[in-house]
Amino acid sequence: MEFLKLIDENRNEIIRTTQEAIRIKSVEEKPLPGMPFGEGPYRALEFVLNIGESMGFSTKNFEGYAGHIDFGEGEEILGILAHVDVVPEGEGWLYPPYGGEIHNDKIYGRGAIDDKGPAIATLYAMKALKEAGINLKKKVRLILGANEETGWGCMDYYFKHEKAPDMGFTPDSDFPVIHGEKGIINFDLIYKFDEKTNNDIYIKDIKGGNAPNMVPDNAEAILECKDFEKIDDIYIDYKNKKDYPISIFKEDEHIRIVAKGKSAHGSTPEKGLNAISYLMDFLNYIIDKENPLYEFIKFYNERIAFKHNGEGIGAGLEDDISGKLNFNPGLLKLENGSIVLTINVRYPIKSSSKEVYEGIRENLKDSKVELVEGISDSKPLYVPSDDFLVEKLMNVYREQTGDYTSMPITIGGGTYARAIKNAVAFGPMFPGQIDVAHQKNEYISIDHLMQITKIYAHAIYELAK
Repeated sequence: MEFLKLIDENRNEIIRTTQEAIRIKSVEEKPLPGMPFGEGPYRALEFVLNIGESMGFSTKNFEGYAGHIDFGEGEEILGILAHVDVVPEGEGWLYPPYGGEIHNDKIYGRGAIDDKGPAIATLYAMKALKEAGINLKKKVRLILGANEETGWGCMDYYFKHEKAPDMGFTPDSDFPVIHGEKGIINFDLIYKFDEKTNNDIYIKDIKGGNAPNMVPDNAEAILECKDFEKIDDIYIDYKNKKDYPISIFKEDEHIRIVAKGKSAHGSTPEKGLNAISYLMDFLNYIIDKENPLYEFIKFYNERIAFKHNGEGIGAGLEDDISGKLNFNPGLLKLENGSIVLTINVRYPIKSSSKEVYEGIRENLKDSKVELVEGISDSKPLYVPSDDFLVEKLMNVYREQTGDYTSMPITIGGGTYARAIKNAVAFGPMFPGQIDVAHQKNEYISIDHLMQITKIYAHAIYELAK
């Protein structure tokens, strides 16, 4: 296949373009005129569209919500759906999160693997096919969204203004092929309390996390207390017993308690270390029954902390296709006399959000915690493993990698595949590869970037020829 050789010839250009894309901080911000998700996502979208135009492709920007890049003239459309926005960077990076720096043949930065690297790989796959003079029967369309991580308003807008592809894939998950995705909901658990009491310890502020779909790597509480030495003694005893990543600091009349964790994708909470859970565990040691927050802290530690499948709060659902429900407490804040805990749930393919909410409401009957349902419900996706699309992509994967043992899988992650009727997720992560999406020090190795570019070029060729 001549187009695969052309990818190698474009190696330096692929690397450089990926670095440049990473250098754009495309975290959603307040909307601006013509920039519905803020300046960063708009600049990232504009950047990739401009690269596509420079390659000779036709492009279209949908008012800053989304865009597409077209190759070919067929009546049927093969869509590849990628996104240019990223989750917040978090803390503790070895290298600048928006530097796109190369160290040990790896390109570091937020979005390197999720999803800027794969988006650029797909674009250069299209370029290689074009340069090789390949005539395809289907139009190939790279569709780019600008708020996949924070609500999918990009796809909602795009498909109100543009015809959906006839089939497609998204380079935003795992190989070999993702033929099933769990349903996704976000909701709040709210606990109202009297803010000011005469208790010895008053929690002035409490917060944790960066986004609902990330395992929080940070959480902290600000306390007013009458006896710092007592808190310090409890802290020393606690560290001797558990040695969890908790630190305390005396700041004027306040005590700041800081918990550190390890970030991970909200669909795999077991791969992270939840800083909110560590914080709540320590607060359980210092907050007594007279404190207005005691009941919530007790509730959290008994029903939520370190439980990744909703089993402690009435949501322990499971099926034979996609396995157990995933439960991630992603955000914590103190707001208007209430503790607000935002939960990200991935429910099994054969279940429903209704079942999740019913189970949790039943579980909450004996508590003062209130469930506030989210407004969105991303329904599960399932494409049979013997479907044409799945079989074609499996054949490409096997031919390109030599892996004939891996089979189509289901995941808890939610990808753009569910935005159209006939689509699946296809890469970029290989079986057994360390997952760095949504984590500090996110990277994509250069060899990995080149390999997926070839896989995506081959996949486009097989599906559109």
